[in-house]
Amino acid sequence: MEQPLLSSGEAGGKGQESWRSYQYVGRSPSVHVPSSPISAGEEISVDEIRAASVFSSDHYYPPSIHGALVGSPEPDLPQGQAIVPQGVYDGYTGGYSSKEYGRPVLDEVEVRQLLIDHVGHRCCWGSQPARKWKICSIEDCNVYVGTLETFIEEREIMKEKEPYIGGKVKVDGKEKGQEVGVWELDLRSEFPILFVANKETRVKVPHSEAVEKCSECDGRGDIACPKCSAGQQGGFYKENQMTQCPACYGRGLIAHRDGSDTICANCSGKGMLPCETCGSRGLIKCHSCGGQGSLLTCNIALVKWKTLSNRKVSATSAAASVPDEVFHRARGVQLCNIQAYQCTPAFFADSYLLNKFSSEVIASRSPVPPSTRVICERHIISVVPVTRVTMVDRNRSFSFYIIGYSREVFIRDYPNKFCWGLCCCFDWLKA
Repeated sequence: MEQPLLSSGEAGGKGQESWRSYQYVGRSPSVHVPSSPISAGEEISVDEIRAASVFSSDHYYPPSIHGALVGSPEPDLPQGQAIVPQGVYDGYTGGYSSKEYGRPVLDEVEVRQLLIDHVGHRCCWGSQPARKWKICSIEDCNVYVGTLETFIEEREIMKEKEPYIGGKVKVDGKEKGQEVGVWELDLRSEFPILFVANKETRVKVPHSEAVEKCSECDGRGDIACPKCSAGQQGGFYKENQMTQCPACYGRGLIAHRDGSDTICANCSGKGMLPCETCGSRGLIKCHSCGGQGSLLTCNIALVKWKTLSNRKVSATSAAASVPDEVFHRARGVQLCNIQAYQCTPAFFADSYLLNKFSSEVIASRSPVPPSTRVICERHIISVVPVTRVTMVDRNRSFSFYIIGYSREVFIRDYPNKFCWGLCCCFDWLKA
């Protein structure tokens, strides 16, 4: 079921295209990056997933979990994700020129216009270097991007409690059937599209309800007032506890400057006030059970689906200064797209470097938590076309990159930048 999506044609007559000067630059993988919608592939065989999952764990993983895979829609393959013929293999070197995967070669006019457009969208970049400086060199330094996406499902049990109102609520307890295990729940109606970034659902476990005595109030429905009966032992409280009126200081009268007295309106002349919390009852309603004295408990299955995505970039030394994130979001051409329960390294008959690169991507597989089961994996290797352009003016020079089929321009050190402190103002206006 696992095979690279490659054809074996166009192997001859391209010895001159081989990258004999290719320098393998290994970058540390970026673990748990969000799943990209660009990396789309064919739907995996449901039978293969079911068969593999049965032997993958000591715990039962029911086929019903994978039943929804039949109806999972296949993502659309974006433009540019083509099946590419492999290049020649000669002494463990190999590469793909721009002609091999159909990207038109950029001329100086197009290169300069792309740079001018990029600079024109920067508020404090001068356009003179882009318009006037001489283009010294245009070279291909294409980059390989490897991705391993692991689609997992995590299930855990949480206990929920709510006040039990008596006969008004029917209890679905063990007397109505055996409680279903968390991995035996049929969630076909909730199963998401394969390799979705995140999805979460909560399901009540059948026959898991039970009525319990509230532990907070010991089934009484009331607890001692925390203000006037603080420090009392469980089940004991003090009634008719009064506090001194703060307005008249317990006199019941309010003295005036002319020597007269009036009855305190705050305590009605009593000088004492009942407890504001419980009205001097000494008891308040239990918040846990709502005064009912009993709780209805049930088990809730918290189910999460997510995609763990590990990506690794293999670039020539000429493109090593470009951040990996730029290549991750760039549009390229898929050299292979493998889906299986557990992916193994891709095999390229004429490229040792690609085989090694694929093995490194697979080796960076994310660890799976104990409460998680792997549904399937997808392994993709893409080549991103990268053009490095160097421009010079007298004894000064700078380089920029044109990346991917979307022709994104990346410049680290543009020579003509200026700012009058207005950049933050422009950003505020855009927001």
